[in-house]
Amino acid sequence: MSTQFDVAIIGGGIVGMATAMALATRDGLRPVVLEAEKELAAHQTGHNSGVIHSGLYYKPGSLKARLCAAGRDEMYRFCAEHAIPHERCGKIVVALDGSELPRLDELERRGRANGLTDIRRLTPDGIRDLEPHCAGIAALHVPITGIVTYPAVTRAMAGVVRAAQGDVRTGSRVVGVRREDGGFIVESTGSPVRARTIVNCAGVLSDRVALMCGVEPGVRIIPFRGEYYDLVESRRSLVRNLIYPVPDPRFPFLGVHYTRMVGGGVEAGPNAVLAMARHGYSWRNWSAGDLWGLLRFSGFWHMARAQWRTGVMELRRSLSKSRFVADLRRLIPEIRGADVFRARSGVRAQAVDPTGKFLDDFHLVSAPGMVHVLNAPSPAATASIAIGRVIADRVREVSSARATVSPALAG
Repeated sequence: MSTQFDVAIIGGGIVGMATAMALATRDGLRPVVLEAEKELAAHQTGHNSGVIHSGLYYKPGSLKARLCAAGRDEMYRFCAEHAIPHERCGKIVVALDGSELPRLDELERRGRANGLTDIRRLTPDGIRDLEPHCAGIAALHVPITGIVTYPAVTRAMAGVVRAAQGDVRTGSRVVGVRREDGGFIVESTGSPVRARTIVNCAGVLSDRVALMCGVEPGVRIIPFRGEYYDLVESRRSLVRNLIYPVPDPRFPFLGVHYTRMVGGGVEAGPNAVLAMARHGYSWRNWSAGDLWGLLRFSGFWHMARAQWRTGVMELRRSLSKSRFVADLRRLIPEIRGADVFRARSGVRAQAVDPTGKFLDDFHLVSAPGMVHVLNAPSPAATASIAIGRVIADRVREVSSARATVSPALAG
């Protein structure tokens, strides 16, 4: 027997759960979240660095910029209300030589345009006042940046959803979707559900879920693995809070950086290497089917031709601890190989279009009765509460029989 819901949300990461929370508490609907794994936040949400981002990096006026600003403040409030350990610790973004100063200038301009009036420029002495072991000729101090454990946030959101008469089901991998009068039947490894509307928040599998639902997503997800090292306990004092390099604007990654964790540790990373499987958390994880799908996608070959030099560099850094440590030493020269050890990794679901272009902004596609979230990169966790409301707004739109496939929200 199937159960009737207003909305079925595929994916139990933080964006899916925030969407369910908005639907249940703001709109008075009854959602069900279907998560394939045995626990929530098992993939991107549970493998990121746990930073509450400020909104420094994003193009003013973009969806990322708008939702990060709103979502950041809401994330701090949500954590305080639900007694989730977090800290507003601040970070610095460091220019290491003169060639990086124009990019640091642009970051400062973007940050101020995005409402970060409390950022300040640092001299080398100012850098050492905040991070005594850090190198650099200039930096930006961003005090509103924070840290949290996002799986704890996701579990608290699930509690809110359940209290509002929604449902959250783990171990429910969606295997089929079919239309029926008035909605859909969603088949999963758990019991089937009926819903008037479907929201696809499946992360690294979101393009496949869209195709399963009969919607051409227009992009494909290419998985990139980010690998982290942790500092040994005796060397954690080298990092007081968060230290970032100036990012390369050609890529949607922020570069290898240092992050103090809520639990007390310090991690360094991640790099960004092509993963050999959608859930390829190590070189041992590969999938012939995933690789074949990658090789058949024209956008992959366009991307590879344009980015092969960077890909080779990331590959070498992945395979060589000494190369990874050399990059870490650019920010903190005192770091040595014995000071760090390999730790966890994560997989980023990066949407790429048929021309090989990385999608930078959040990207949603609508179809009658469906909303598909096809790109939700950082700062999606920070902005999740605000994103959830935007998706809930779109749910109301697609509930109309007049809804048609629409362009992305990305601005």
